[in-house]
Order: sequence, then C-alpha cells, then structure tokens
Amino acid sequence: MAETGITTNSPPGKGCGLCRFTVQVLTGRWFMMFASFLIMAGAGATYLFGVYSKVIKATLGYDQSTLNTLSTCKDLGANVGVLSGLIAEVTPTWFVLLIGSLMNFAGYFMIWLSVTRRISTPKVWQMCLYICIGANSQNFANTGSVVTCVKNFPEGRGMLLGLMKGYVGLSGAVFTQLYLAIYGNDGKSLILLIGWLPAVISIFFIFNIRALKISRHPNEINVLYENLIISVTLALVLMGLTIAQKYINFSHKALIGSATIVCALLFLPCLIAIREEFYTWRLNKEEAKKAPSGVLVEEPPLTESKPAEEIEPEIVELVEYEKPMVEEKKETSWYENICKKPKRGEDYTILQALLSVDMIILYVATFCGLGCSLTAVDNLGQIGESLGYPTHTVSTFVSLVSIWNFFGRVFSGFVSEKLVLKWKIPRTLMMTFSLVLPCIGDLLIALPFPGSVYIASLLIGFSYGIQLTVLFIIISELFGLKYYSTLFNCGQLVSPLGSYIFNVRTVGKLYDREALKQLASKGMTRSMVRELTCMGKQCYRLSFLILACVNLFGALVSLILVFRTRKYYQTDIYKRFRDEMEKNEKEMAAVSTGYIQARSI
Repeated sequence: MAETGITTNSPPGKGCGLCRFTVQVLTGRWFMMFASFLIMAGAGATYLFGVYSKVIKATLGYDQSTLNTLSTCKDLGANVGVLSGLIAEVTPTWFVLLIGSLMNFAGYFMIWLSVTRRISTPKVWQMCLYICIGANSQNFANTGSVVTCVKNFPEGRGMLLGLMKGYVGLSGAVFTQLYLAIYGNDGKSLILLIGWLPAVISIFFIFNIRALKISRHPNEINVLYENLIISVTLALVLMGLTIAQKYINFSHKALIGSATIVCALLFLPCLIAIREEFYTWRLNKEEAKKAPSGVLVEEPPLTESKPAEEIEPEIVELVEYEKPMVEEKKETSWYENICKKPKRGEDYTILQALLSVDMIILYVATFCGLGCSLTAVDNLGQIGESLGYPTHTVSTFVSLVSIWNFFGRVFSGFVSEKLVLKWKIPRTLMMTFSLVLPCIGDLLIALPFPGSVYIASLLIGFSYGIQLTVLFIIISELFGLKYYSTLFNCGQLVSPLGSYIFNVRTVGKLYDREALKQLASKGMTRSMVRELTCMGKQCYRLSFLILACVNLFGALVSLILVFRTRKYYQTDIYKRFRDEMEKNEKEMAAVSTGYIQARSI
C-alpha cells in the first residue's frame, strides 16, 4: 500500500502571508460570529417604536387607538417568522439576508416618506403594511445569522444564543445613541436610520454568514465568555450614558463621543476573532513545517478485481457482524396519536403539543405576560408625554427597556439553568417570577410618583427578556425537539394577539376616552383638533391597573404548570440526549472497527 498522507492547504508562510491571513480571518468562524453580533445589534428596531410613535401620531393625525393598531401590526410582523424559516430551507443564507435587508429598507423608508410628507398621506392599512414588512425583516436576520451560527458552533449553542439574543435586546439603546449623534433629537430621522443602517449591515456581511465545516477549537468556551463580558460591559456603558444624558445636557460633540464608545465596544469582538484566527494560522504554520513537502495521495493496491462470488465470505461476514443493529421505529405522522401523548421531554407531534394541557397553560401565561409587556413598551412614549416628561427623557425610557431586556435574557438562560441542574427547581417557576415583576411595573405607571416610570421601564424590560427566552426553553424541554421549529413559532404567535387585545382594545380605547373628556371640559370636540392627546396621571391609570391584574392572573396560571412539571424537573432532563449521543458514538465506532478489520484481512 502506498504511503498515506493528508491533503492540506499551502503553508501560510509561502506567498503573501498577510493576504492569506486576511482571507482566513474574513472567511473564518470567528469573524462570522462577530458579523452575526452586528446583524443582531441592528435587528431590534421594533423596540424603538415608543420613540418615533409620537412623530407618526402627530404628523398623520392618528388617535391612540389607531396608533396602537399600528403597533400591533408591528408586533405581528416581528413575531411571525414562519415565512423566513421556509425560505431558508430551500435557499442559501445570503439570499435570506438579502430579502431581510430589502424588506427592512422598504418598510421603514416608506414610513419615513410618509411622515416627512414626501408622498401623499397613506391610509391606515398602508401604514400597517409598511411597519409589518419592516418588522418582519428581523425574522430573516434571525434565521440567517442565528441558525447558521448555531450550526457552526454546535457545542456552544446555548451561550451563543444567549449572546445573540442579548444583542437584539441592546439594539434599541444602541440605535438611540447613534441617532442622537448623527441626527440629534429628531424622531423622523430615527425612522430613516432604522431603515438604512440594518440593511447596510446585512448586505455588508452577506457572504460572511454561511455554514462552515464544523471544527473543534480548544479555546471556544473561553471566547464565548469573553464575548459575554464585552456584551455586559456594553450594556453597562449604555445604561450609564442613558442616565448621564438625563441629568447632563450633552453637546453634539459629546454625543458623537458617546456613540464612538458604543461602536468601539460593538467592534471589540472583531479583535478577538483576529486573535483566534492568528492562533489557528500559527498552528497551521507549525504543522506545515513538520509535514513532508508535497501532497501525498493514497493509492489503492494494484490487484486484479475479483467477481462478487469469489470474495472471501469471511470478510462479508465480518462486516455484516460489525454493522450496528439499528432499531427500526415506525415513523409517526404529525397528526397521529393525538390523544396518546408521550412523556414530558419526549418528542410530541404538533397536534399532541398544541392540544396538551401544558401548552394551553403556556399560551395563557404568555398571552398575559408578553401581551401586557409589549403593550407597556409600545406606550412608553405616550406615557412619558402624559406625565409631563420632556421628549428627550422619553428616549431614556426606551433605552432602559432595551438594556434591561438584555439582562433579562442573559439572566433567564444562565440562572434558570443553574437552578434546574443544581437544585432541581422547575424552570417554569422562572416564568411565574417574570409575570410578577411587570405587575409591579404596571402599578408604578398606574399610580405614578416622580421617577416611577424609570423603575417601571426597568422592571418591564427585564421581565420581558426573561419571558421571551424562558418560553422557548420550556417548549423545547417539555415537547422535545423533533417539531421544535413549528412549536417555536406557534409560541410566538400568542404575543401579538395579546398585544392587540390589551393595546388596541383596552389601553388605546381608555386613553382616547380620557382625552375626549379633557376636550369636552375645554368646550372642544374631536373635529377641532388634529391630534388627540391626554395629559395627566388619569390617562393610563385604569388601563394599567387592568394590565397589572392580567399579569397577576397569568402568574397564578403559570403556578399550575409549576405544580404539574415539578416531578419532571426533579429528574435528569438531559439524560435522554446524553444517551442518544453515546449510542451514536458507539454505532459510529462499530462501523469504523468493522471497516478497518475488513480492510486488514
């Protein structure tokens, strides 16, 4: 048999070493991770609706109910990601990102043209369509970058998902700093910024985000922790800048300096990517020096081929003996055995999961929690206005929600994992906790005192981050991973429904009723004013007392799920996956052993 060798790339020392290293960085996994972080940092424009919603309301003459209808369409577009998932199944990643960038620019650019009067005033349904398209683009960014990144880093997928979703949570605060530095305190220009900047980022990195050959890196976990430290530092800096800008009147140069610090922290993971690629490049260079020159190709021995009947039966018998026995399982359709539900943690069919008591309880809790939280976030701009806060301060509320949304996502992932593995505390209890917190925030808005909205925005943002993250984890743990992508999207669909009922049919109607009362007290009618505005503590008092009660009801319902799942979480919930991995490893080892023995005979 000829000498066996491994085909490798040319040694990095030959040719233009700097050029080769640059190409390695731009096409490597670590730079792809950095690019994904930037795309995620630009994919949370929906959290800025509380800042620019007043501009839309004042320019187009909407009442609060109409504005809340617009925000519901925004939530609907942001939470329905089935289309992006289906497109990603049959097209390359760059095409998914391209569609998302075009949708983002088209949707928000049309809104900007409308509020700046560059086109004729659109109808309400047209504005709803524009904002739905713009918000739906973030699902394409999520599908393109998050899914690809997880495939490239399968062993660190949990921490990586937390980091990427964390950057989405920070995006509102990042955009606030950028638009203050670029345009000043101009809500119309903010709409233009969230129209072109995320689209440019996605297009710029459109060929860096792609599935790569999975490889093991000795420093992978440490790199993820380093990026976590950077993201937490970014969150703390954003919070510090947000609070400082409330008490200090920043000049334009100071705002530019603040935005520069934020951008430096956003680009810091790029230095880590370069460092890790240099480490890999140096190892390859050392291995290339040790390897013999040239490329050695294994050639089969020159023997005459034998007919099939002359092949030694011992070899065939050996290969068949070593072939792993795969247990044949009857494939169950997604609609079969609806009433014969498996144990918790095993793979449910779609209908089994959707019709289970556990999922119904999750729906009710999510309907209450996410629906109320989205309503509160979308109305922060009008809440600040009704309580007499200046326009500049309103953006502070939105930034605080964005920052604490990030901390909520990180908290729910890492802390709930510790509670489950170490103390066997049900993860569903984390959902109950996340429903009690916004109840307190709603009461602070309904019964305000000086500075109470700051505390409320903190509580609501933190709890929203917990709810959104822990929901997806619980679904994967209770119903398995076989149909997780479908169940994942089904879980998200409940939040825009709750947002519509609480935002449009409750908060919007009660706000407009209070505003009409104020007009009547002044001897005016609705036709005499262009914008229906309510001022005072009573504007949101009743509506947010209702939201507080709804959150409390959701927390009580979630306690039922805690009671139902307490025994399940006392077991080793990951044992099934470890057993499956061990089985796969044994099967592969058996196949390899049989093949080697057969070749050696």
